[in-house]
Amino acid sequence: MGTTVIKLTKQKLKEAAQYYQPYTTSRKIPYASFFAKKDGITITAYNSGKVMFQGPNEEQEALLWEKAQPAKTKKSAGLPSNFAQKNIIGSDEVGNGSYFGPLVVCAVYADKAHLDPLKKLGVKDSKMLNDSQILKLAPKIKGLVPYQKLVVTPQKYNQIQPQYNAVRMKVALHNQCIQRLLEEINPTKPEGILIDQFAQESTYRKYLKDEKNPVTQNLYFITKGEQYHLAVAAASIICRAEFLNSLKQQSQEIGIELPSGAGAQSDKQAAKIIKKGGVELLAHYAKLHFKNTEKAKKIAER
Repeated sequence: MGTTVIKLTKQKLKEAAQYYQPYTTSRKIPYASFFAKKDGITITAYNSGKVMFQGPNEEQEALLWEKAQPAKTKKSAGLPSNFAQKNIIGSDEVGNGSYFGPLVVCAVYADKAHLDPLKKLGVKDSKMLNDSQILKLAPKIKGLVPYQKLVVTPQKYNQIQPQYNAVRMKVALHNQCIQRLLEEINPTKPEGILIDQFAQESTYRKYLKDEKNPVTQNLYFITKGEQYHLAVAAASIICRAEFLNSLKQQSQEIGIELPSGAGAQSDKQAAKIIKKGGVELLAHYAKLHFKNTEKAKKIAER
C-alpha cells in the first residue's frame, strides 16, 4: 500500500473537507480534521494542513489536490532556467476523470518560432478557456505545430482497463504520443519533454519499463505544466477539443445527453442507457470501473 503526503492551504483544506464529506467516517484521529475512505484510498487530513493518502493509486488522488494548489514558482519547479523559451515537447491528457467519453492524450512540439504565434492565438491553460473557445482554438493550433494524439474510446478503455490501471494506461499513452512525435520531427531534437504530472516520476518510470519503445531522456514532470510551457497548454487544448467533440458525437449516437465528469447526472444518464440496452450498451459510452456504474444499476432497477 502506497502513501503520499501533501500540504494544503487552509482554504484548500476546507474545500477538501467538503469534497470528502460523503466519504468521511466516525473514526477519530488526534489532530485530524477529518478521516475518509474513497475508492479503497484512506484520506487523513490534519489541522496543520498535511493530508495523507494511503492505498492503491493514492498518488493520483493526491495529485488532484496538488494541481489545485497555487502554482509553484519557476525556481522551485525543478525546471532549467528560461524553460518557457526553449524548444519543448509538452504532453497532457483529458477524460481520465470523466465517466463518459474517451481518454485523450496529446503531445505537441513547440519551438521558439512557435511561441509568439501560439500566444497571439490565445493559447493558455485550457481551464481558463470555455468550451467554445477551445473548439475554435484547437484547429488553429493543429495547423501551426507538430502534434500527435491518441484517443481511447470507452469501449477500448474497458477492454484494457483490467490489465492496465489508470496510471499505467496513461504512461503508455503519453510515451506513445511522445515517441511518435519525436519520429515526426526527426532529426530535430527538443531541449526537453514536459509531462503534465499525473504520478510521481518514479512511478512513471517504473511503468515505462514495460513499454516497447520507452522515451527516457530529458523528461520533466510538473503539475500545472501548461503554466510552464505553451507546448503543454496547446496539447491540453487539443485534448479537450477532441474529448468534447467525441462526447457530442456519442450523445447524438445514443440519443442521450452524455455529461462530462462523474457526478450524479452521469448516474442518471447511465441508468437510461442501461434501461435501453443493458450494461453491454453502456460499455460503448462509459468507463465501467467507475463507481457510477453500480449507482446507475440501482437507479435503473427502481
